Amino acid sequence: MRASRFRGLILVVLVACPLAAADKLPIARPEMVGLDSARLARLGAVMQRYVDEGKIGGAVTLVARGGKVAHLQAFGKIDPATGAAMPTDAVFRIASQTKAVTTVAVMILFEEGKLLLDDPVAKYLPEFAKTTVAVPDASKKGPGYKIVPAKRQITVLDLLTHTSGISYGSGLARDLYKAAGLQGWFLADRPEPIGAYMRKLAGLPFDAQPGERYIYGYSTDVLGYLVEAVSGMSLAEFIERRIAKPLAMSDTSFFLPEDKAGRLAAVYGIGKDGKAGPVAGPKERAYLEGPRACFSGGAGLLSTAEDYARFLLMLQSGGEWGGVHILSPKSVELMTVDHLGPVYQGGGNGFGLGFWVTKELGRDGEPGSVGAYGWGGAYHSTYWVDPVEKLVAVFMTQLLPAAGSDAQAKFRALVYQSIVESYR
Repeated sequence: MRASRFRGLILVVLVACPLAAADKLPIARPEMVGLDSARLARLGAVMQRYVDEGKIGGAVTLVARGGKVAHLQAFGKIDPATGAAMPTDAVFRIASQTKAVTTVAVMILFEEGKLLLDDPVAKYLPEFAKTTVAVPDASKKGPGYKIVPAKRQITVLDLLTHTSGISYGSGLARDLYKAAGLQGWFLADRPEPIGAYMRKLAGLPFDAQPGERYIYGYSTDVLGYLVEAVSGMSLAEFIERRIAKPLAMSDTSFFLPEDKAGRLAAVYGIGKDGKAGPVAGPKERAYLEGPRACFSGGAGLLSTAEDYARFLLMLQSGGEWGGVHILSPKSVELMTVDHLGPVYQGGGNGFGLGFWVTKELGRDGEPGSVGAYGWGGAYHSTYWVDPVEKLVAVFMTQLLPAAGSDAQAKFRALVYQSIVESYR
């Protein structure tokens, strides 16, 4: 492997004793952890080609196995305006990768006896005591739907599994959501705290009865508001104190300090020519110049590949990393098994608490292991943990929308093909 082709790759032998969370992530040559350097070079070559062909603007990829980082590489430019190369510590908008972090925050409160997963949400957020549901109305009068009472109160577990019936405002009553200013996942530019919007949400009709359907939406934002109500802290403060700081995730936050502005990766979109080009607008700048008031538990965090890997290594290790215990192994086990059965139409995957969970290998034509879990973000980032192979993989990029891109699928295939010694 030529150093000139893969300048961002970091490969060394780990000889130190077990590290505290505040220390650098342990790193190792691929061969020391059952990976092949030449095969990992394929991953770098494909990502670089995607940058060269204009399919993505830039990316950072990370692969860890057995608790050690065997691959960390950056591609493309962090900002086409400056021409600066993408660094491995670039900061990315991780959108729905925030959901896993908020889920862990809820599980911390669960472990402390401050809530139960089958508790009604209204026990902590009274505005959710009497919710409603929009159902089709065949009559020619009205908007095509009618509003009926919910059959039961939504629970914390309903929110964790996205079976609360709450969408992102795209259902039958989308006109009411539009009028209320609640459509879409992006909340970083909002001038009020998350609670103001979730209280408004509670008065809108949901898209399904509690527990009956998997519907992706504001459920995790409600959970973030729940964390604030139960803990007495803002979600930002809770995540910083209880998750980010203990795990030394020093670049993970809801808004970016000014001294880190140069490390924020630019957002790209696919133009009419089919090439990725920079997207400039107020949303892209909200994490730097916005009101810094609304902490979205569903899609609001910024992070780096290494920071997010710390979070995933904690989960892979059963809730502990570098001597810091965030969760019990039994809580992680509960989070990473299927809770929904046929309610979640995910091919070979089920859905746990914050993640897809692989139940059947081979249903989707993707490599992996039964028991692997992960998710992704709107900016085309993705991650997963494979407990069988002791594998953590992180792909960070900023492409929105990413319709038609196969970068995530290629990343997954290239990570798994690099394994030459299976831990199965």
